[in-house]
Amino acid sequence: MTSPLNRTRSRRATSSIAVRVTHTVLGGLMALGWLLLPVARPGDGRPPEWQGKGQAVEEVSAASGQRGGTSADDLVLPVAAVLVAGSLAAYASVRRTRRARTRTTPGRAVPGTVPLAELDRLAGRSLVGTDDCVRTSAEELDSVAALFGPEAVEPYAEAVEFARAELAVAFRLWQRSDDIAPDDEEARRLTLEEIRARCAEAGRRLDAEAPGFDLLRALERDTPAALASAEVRFRELAGRTPATRTTLAGLHERYAPSVYLPVAGHVEQAKDRLVFATTHLNRARQALDRTEAARAVACLRAAEGAIGQADVLLAGVDRLAGELVVAEDRLPAALARADACLARARTVPAGAVGGALSGRVAHTASVVADMRRSAADGPYDPLDALRRVLRATAALVGTPALARDEEDGPFLRDEALVPARAAVTSADDFVTTHRAVVGVGARALLAEARRRLAGSPPTVADVQRADVLAREARQLAERDVRTYGNPYAGPEADGVGGAVLGGILCGGPVPEGAPAADGGPRPDGDPSADGSPAREERPVANGGPAPGAASRGGTSGDGASRTAAADSLGVASFGGPRTRYRRAAAVPAAVRTGSATPPPGP
Repeated sequence: MTSPLNRTRSRRATSSIAVRVTHTVLGGLMALGWLLLPVARPGDGRPPEWQGKGQAVEEVSAASGQRGGTSADDLVLPVAAVLVAGSLAAYASVRRTRRARTRTTPGRAVPGTVPLAELDRLAGRSLVGTDDCVRTSAEELDSVAALFGPEAVEPYAEAVEFARAELAVAFRLWQRSDDIAPDDEEARRLTLEEIRARCAEAGRRLDAEAPGFDLLRALERDTPAALASAEVRFRELAGRTPATRTTLAGLHERYAPSVYLPVAGHVEQAKDRLVFATTHLNRARQALDRTEAARAVACLRAAEGAIGQADVLLAGVDRLAGELVVAEDRLPAALARADACLARARTVPAGAVGGALSGRVAHTASVVADMRRSAADGPYDPLDALRRVLRATAALVGTPALARDEEDGPFLRDEALVPARAAVTSADDFVTTHRAVVGVGARALLAEARRRLAGSPPTVADVQRADVLAREARQLAERDVRTYGNPYAGPEADGVGGAVLGGILCGGPVPEGAPAADGGPRPDGDPSADGSPAREERPVANGGPAPGAASRGGTSGDGASRTAAADSLGVASFGGPRTRYRRAAAVPAAVRTGSATPPPGP
């Protein structure tokens, strides 16, 4: 069966062929008439009116015939044919050009115009890349502010805020582009071009401030002090790891699985980042001893990025424990508020409203009873319980026939902020520590959730919507990571897979071949913490691209396969991955768990 689009193309193709055939036939007939013109002219026999002509005219005609020339009348028909053929050709050319410019169906694009699908892909990549640059720049800014104070980094903080504001508008435009009618290609094209323009402006502002930021930080001149500071922070995080593991075990015992599953792997992932950090702190120290300043700075930057992400992972577990305590404390007040709203709703006469109020009363009463039973019976999810009670209460309060209490709105908003902020922070931490493979969809939802919480003050509807969007963003980001594969599949625990997944190393595949450094600080519980020299890594056959490269082809899943090294990786820094870093280690191949195409990287 032929689609309507194909049928339209067939009719247009047939019409175009018919026009060309007509032009060819007309041109052929004109040429044939031109050739037959001398045959059709009179010969020796002349018309009667010529018999009485004078001798001068006859002599002129005879002279003309003897020279074999043509009169002006003989050129009229050929000139007319040329003019008609040229006019037809010019008209056809103008019509074809105009049709190409106004084309709305798939076909040959106007030269120099980016196809809409390609523009959509480029806009998505711009959003992802700019978001990564803003995140990395903010992380480095916090590190420098801790050393030099907030006054020293004020211009760079303004640059980051400017880039963050431009990025927020770009994400908002991306959300709105989904609401544009499919046939309004011009509006969608303008929106996508504005997204790219705003991302480019954010990048230009960060790039303009990057040299001054590097000059302020002066890693090349003060590498030993920065290295010592990083090692102190590393040891602090390594000492926090056992306590965080104990906190995670307590969550496992006290609450429902839905509570601790989002952070179940945080301790192991933090340990992986610390393994990477200790390796690169050692390499930075060795490069410094060899007066290789550039390599020392690159290794130090990579180690600082890993330390920062380890901090995010460990802090996420501790923060969740605190949020659960707050939710447990606020749940009784939320249940009491729901009971008060139910009591007011039951006083409304049954004939005053339709079935909407009675249905909401029944739903709210059911939710309240379920949450009380869950809290009393055993392990439960306080955040989810508080979320469900507040949502049911807000729906009941929103009934027009119910007499409202002036305190209902502020109370519901303040209480709903607890699960909403927890959801937004959890999604943001996940994107930060998996930024290399999280696509634009999850980031756009997260940006919209942040925007809704940024109101002063936000409404109850905005807070609840932000909660929903943040949880959807977390689910979508987790799906992106599952599509990418398992970055920890390699038998050699050097932490490179997690570093690439977290965007610490980015920009290209990783070279291999040199042994890892030994000694130096090691994370708590690391099997190689005895200070013994690390084993030399074996070379591997060249094959697919490394994780984090533009094409993330995977090898299969026994964990023994290793991806080939190619050239170099960029180390993320203020304004983006500007410093090129040569990594001397093999990279674990990504184990593909799905057939879908992985989301675009930065």
